[in-house]
Amino acid sequence: MSGTVVKFIVDALEAEGVKYVFGLPGEENIHLVHALKGSTIRFILVRHEQGAAFMADIYGRLTGRAGVCLSTLGPGALNLLLGVADATFDSTPLVAISAQVGLNRIYKETHQIVDLVSVYRPVTKWAETVSTLHALPEILRKAFQAAEEERPGATFLAIPEDIESADIPATLKPLPRSVTALGAPDPRQVEAAAALIKEAKNPIILAGHGVARARAHDELTALARQMNIPVATTFMGKGCISDKSHLSLGVVGFMHHDYENFAFDRADLILAVGYELQEFAPSKINPDGNKTIIHMHCFQEDVDASYQVSAAVIGNVRLCLEALLEATHDLHFDAEDEAAIRRARQAELARYADDASYPVKPQRIVQTVREVLNDEDVTLVDTGAVKMWMARLYPAYLPLTCLFSNGLATMAYSLPGAIGAHLACPDRKILAVMGDGGFLMNSQEIETAVRENIPLKILIWVDDSFGLIEWKMDLAFKESYGVRFSNPDFTKYAESFGCKGYWVDSAESLGPILSQAINEPDVSIVACPVDYSENMKLSEHLIQIDDGSI
Repeated sequence: MSGTVVKFIVDALEAEGVKYVFGLPGEENIHLVHALKGSTIRFILVRHEQGAAFMADIYGRLTGRAGVCLSTLGPGALNLLLGVADATFDSTPLVAISAQVGLNRIYKETHQIVDLVSVYRPVTKWAETVSTLHALPEILRKAFQAAEEERPGATFLAIPEDIESADIPATLKPLPRSVTALGAPDPRQVEAAAALIKEAKNPIILAGHGVARARAHDELTALARQMNIPVATTFMGKGCISDKSHLSLGVVGFMHHDYENFAFDRADLILAVGYELQEFAPSKINPDGNKTIIHMHCFQEDVDASYQVSAAVIGNVRLCLEALLEATHDLHFDAEDEAAIRRARQAELARYADDASYPVKPQRIVQTVREVLNDEDVTLVDTGAVKMWMARLYPAYLPLTCLFSNGLATMAYSLPGAIGAHLACPDRKILAVMGDGGFLMNSQEIETAVRENIPLKILIWVDDSFGLIEWKMDLAFKESYGVRFSNPDFTKYAESFGCKGYWVDSAESLGPILSQAINEPDVSIVACPVDYSENMKLSEHLIQIDDGSI
């Protein structure tokens, strides 16, 4: 007795708890796509493989379970690459599966042959070609295990065409899913960290993406409250301490010396919890490399001259925080010096809350987005000038509610990513916030959302330019070149897909339009002209301010 390889793969995906496969069929993977029909897995047909990878990327980030994307060989697999790399650089679990030429010709120059494993290996945790039927149970289990274990990332499997269409012995069964739980830290590590904190005069906590992944925000907040230590987050750690807390300083990682950086200037000790170096360069907060640093994470720190660790607490992040909470129960610091930083950030946002100028100021757009979304709703912020404004000013109250591509800083992830977010969190409102430059890079996935009845919501900041690059050029050269373009009529463009399109024609209309779009059941696109003259004003302001002026 035997079964088919593709049926076995589908059974293995079901055993892993996979609910969705995002992908695009090709001649060499049609057997696998067809085998998904009638399974418990919903196949989401996309319009470009890059979109499939971004959907799987964000689905994995929000659920903690590997998102799965699928492509054909050659050009399809290469199209998939960017989103797969994005997942790895953002420590997100993802399993990518592509077709490959048959084993009978994989060794020679032949039609559509690309050494896909060599292409994917630098941007994944593990990449392999299935070269024998009997290895399938172990290979598929390993792909998910490697993707999901801390530190998570992407894995890649290439399935040769003749393997995909083969029969497999019925004695082979998918291996059962297993999860390896990280343990508590070594008590000696906790004692060493506590001793350093006791010697500190002005400690600060830096919370990174690892806190969000571990769902350790409550333990982080408890530790900060107990010792009265202020907390700054990375872009990807945003929301790990609520911005409603008086101990929340905001995010670090902006290109200038922002308000929060002054707290790091004064600090003599940095407790870095769940921080990963690809989130931003530690030289931004420790340029002289002279601060005491405690590294708390599930893995050892990487080498960096500005991140020389005096004590490391390694283990499950939640258990590490709980252990340090107990070891520092008698410590309490004075964090009042940092209250001015919160006031400066809040004042910048509030100053433009009622600004009626048009095009709309970035600060007012940020404020409006916050007003129309609930605390638990999710906004995906694309890469560009929009990212700088949202990261700095958007108040987040829970982790994983304001998402960025930060390790690779990829443009155009947020539109398809929002589709993955809807499927991961169907009970929340989801909003993709993006520039007009990024929007048209993956706007074809609007059709995917319409066809799949996914209520995609998009807010486009319109400036007819690659705004962040224009900003950087203005800083470097006092002028810009090669960044301006023209746009379609976004309202008609939206309607051509069969969805709702809105054009914001005044600052006062933004709130009502965005609220209507967010709350209606349709796919909705809101285009809002933005006044990016505020970019250089912000740069000039931050360059000029000093410790005594915030």
